[in-house]
Amino acid sequence: MFNFNYRNPTHIVFGRDRLSELDSLVPANARVLVLYGGGSVKRFGTLERVLHALGNRTVFEFGGIEANPQYHTLMQAVELVRRESVDFLLAVGGGSVMDGTKFIAVAAPFEGDTSSLLYHGFNPAPATKVLPLGIIATLPATGSEMNPYAVISHNNGKHSLSHAELFPQFSLLDPSLSFSLPPIQVANGVVDAFVHVLEQYATYPVNARVQDRFAEGILRTLIEIGPQTVAEPDNYDARANLMWSATCALNGMLGVGVPMDWTSHMIGHELTALFGIDHAQTLAILLPAVWTERKSQKHAKLLQYAERVWDIHEGDEQSKVLEAIAHTRDFFERLGLKTRLRDYGVARPDIGRVIQALDQHGMHTLSERGDINLDISRRILELAW
Repeated sequence: MFNFNYRNPTHIVFGRDRLSELDSLVPANARVLVLYGGGSVKRFGTLERVLHALGNRTVFEFGGIEANPQYHTLMQAVELVRRESVDFLLAVGGGSVMDGTKFIAVAAPFEGDTSSLLYHGFNPAPATKVLPLGIIATLPATGSEMNPYAVISHNNGKHSLSHAELFPQFSLLDPSLSFSLPPIQVANGVVDAFVHVLEQYATYPVNARVQDRFAEGILRTLIEIGPQTVAEPDNYDARANLMWSATCALNGMLGVGVPMDWTSHMIGHELTALFGIDHAQTLAILLPAVWTERKSQKHAKLLQYAERVWDIHEGDEQSKVLEAIAHTRDFFERLGLKTRLRDYGVARPDIGRVIQALDQHGMHTLSERGDINLDISRRILELAW
């Protein structure tokens, strides 16, 4: 196991009917900006309940944050924060609203070029002050509710943002708030969480037994309850397990002391930017292809995955690995997500556009070993077609 530091200050408030506790979580004299996405929080009454719980505080609203939060949209909220001297941000929604709110928290106090905050990857953004923020999660998927990271769209690309003070002060996780989600969003959430775990797990062994067993437990849970969460939208227990799985998938615990990959994410970001494919759908397309191309480099962990997660114990090692890859693809398909580029209208010649975008964004050394170049990325995309 590698050396590591770990810190996570986010206060999790988990369970049914917890919105009434919001009054005790937000500072009494705060000037609050409530941020949300396309309006479903209004239609289903969540926003009204949030505003009621905030009581007599001065509260402003900003809606319309996109599924892939756009820099120019978020800058409108930044101007509102500055104009009204807002000092607390409250995100109500899924990962995109959470990520957009994190950008606003860094950008509003920043005195330089705010777009420059997006070009540091997962290195800390050069900000000296960050506004405090809280989260009310309505879509379990990204884990953004318990980490200091965000992904923001700008100039036809997706950019990572990080800062040590971007951990939410609290995240209120009420699984019942996800009951009204469309089935495709639930399926996307399951796949997003599933692949988050695998990007930290399916690399190479470093004798990190706690992290491995934790990851395997989340994966088996998602396999068990994933289809159920899609088919039974008001099944509280299934949604509760999905919500906590998604949070734990990317709150840092799985990634400490181990190598991480993120190849599927980096290539997937280009698919979203170029073709508008949902983020989780890009992961369902790419992960089986990445593993097929890299099965030799990932052999030991894929074999462990086959045996411990899918209970594959018959056949030789190579056949077990191939069967595990097939089971993974089938799991995505059973959730309702297609796993081929052509299923989303991407033509084979379009692969060249993806490679060009990867080149422009400096994605020349992907994988846990840093050895996936553009030629290998092309082979992965061809396998995914």
